[in-house]
Amino acid sequence: MKEFAYHRPARVREALTLVAGDDGARYLGGGTNLVDLMKDGVEAPTRLVDVRHLPLGGVREAPDGGLVIGATTSNSDAAAHPGVRARYPALSQAVLAGASGQLRNMATVGGNLLQRTRCAYFADPSQPCNKRAPGSGCSALLGEHHNHAVLGWSEHCVATHPSDMAVALTAYDAVVHYETPDGSGEIPLPEFYPPVGGTPRRETVLPPGALITAVGLPSSAALPRARYRKIRERASYAFANVSVAAALDVREGRVADVRIALGGLASKPWRARTAEAVLRDGSATTGSFRAAADAELSAARPLRDNAYKVTLARNLIEAVLTELADRTE
Repeated sequence: MKEFAYHRPARVREALTLVAGDDGARYLGGGTNLVDLMKDGVEAPTRLVDVRHLPLGGVREAPDGGLVIGATTSNSDAAAHPGVRARYPALSQAVLAGASGQLRNMATVGGNLLQRTRCAYFADPSQPCNKRAPGSGCSALLGEHHNHAVLGWSEHCVATHPSDMAVALTAYDAVVHYETPDGSGEIPLPEFYPPVGGTPRRETVLPPGALITAVGLPSSAALPRARYRKIRERASYAFANVSVAAALDVREGRVADVRIALGGLASKPWRARTAEAVLRDGSATTGSFRAAADAELSAARPLRDNAYKVTLARNLIEAVLTELADRTE
């Protein structure tokens, strides 16, 4: 076991000070991902700063009529909150589709957004991995990659982002609130994860040492109908092969508004802007939904063993939008 320091600050400013300028420091929430990575030898922090007991929990109303979810709120509490279930149902469904009840009780909203890929090569320090050891190569590119990316990948990394929650938050145009020693800031969730490019180790655009304090959900994103559906290799406790978070507003047979985000296909939750543009102001028909899915997935670049994901994603997008349109009408 590698020795590390442990701190449990009482205030946000204290936590920021403990991490500032220390490359070996890590914030610890529920520990459901970080502790596993420490056991595997992927992460070796010299200092853990436990933020679970900071006053950053709970769900509250936002001035614009939306909701603000505190970063230390457990996944279970976020999913069960009446306001989330009523106004942002795809978020509640996404959270409940992830992990197990025990893990959801421990995992935090802020930590969920920062969880790292479950690529087996990343989790094995004996294997080359650019995300873990920059410049060492990507073992999955020519290795085992049946559940890896088909959108937005580069020759440096083909891993996928594991979060279900982040997919729904991306569809809802959520905003990440954070604090640094120099002040506070906000990042729209669709911009929170950078393209993988040549720097796969850079997984978010958070400033160094920043602490996520909350996630905001705008009232404008609360469309009449929303759904999160996830296809996985077993019925529970498995990461997505493909997932879809969608919200739809249909009026007199036409799409007044639509929001779509995809999971399991890229290094980050994939906002389906092309599909949304095809659908908006058009007819709400199965044919339109299929055409929108095809337009979005035309950019897909399947690897040797994961072309099935393109077909799976196309069918899932069509099915979810059709279901929402029928319910709306």
